Amino acid sequence: MRISARADYAIRALLELAADTGRPLTCEGIALSQEIPHRFLKAVFRDLRRAELVRSQRGCEGGYWLSRDAASISLAAVVAAVDGQLMTVHGESLGDQRYPGPAARLSELWAGLQKRFEDILDGVTLADLLADDPPEPAASLLRDAALSV
Repeated sequence: MRISARADYAIRALLELAADTGRPLTCEGIALSQEIPHRFLKAVFRDLRRAELVRSQRGCEGGYWLSRDAASISLAAVVAAVDGQLMTVHGESLGDQRYPGPAARLSELWAGLQKRFEDILDGVTLADLLADDPPEPAASLLRDAALSV
């Protein structure tokens, strides 16, 4: 499994916004804080704005802020906003894959993995990642990650 740089940067930027809800944050400030290339992050924010996950305001008082509550923004929505489909095989949609002979069921496996991956990401919100005591499934995922270190 591969998480794109765009998805990683988008989630990190949105977590910055979710953690500091009082005022808009600049793209440059988020880029510095999260050590993300500023020009790359500007392109990511364009996608996030198009998906209506963030709002922006120009000017000296401007910046970005979440367009809705962090508890209603799932990681699946963020990944979809910047990457489109969560999983592809050879650049094709998983539903388009057909394999001959003994490999025929492999397309079913890929589809099942995609469904699980989507369900997991859909079940984790920005607020979950910021919570001191996150709810499931975020709690078990974070616990599993701590055990694997």
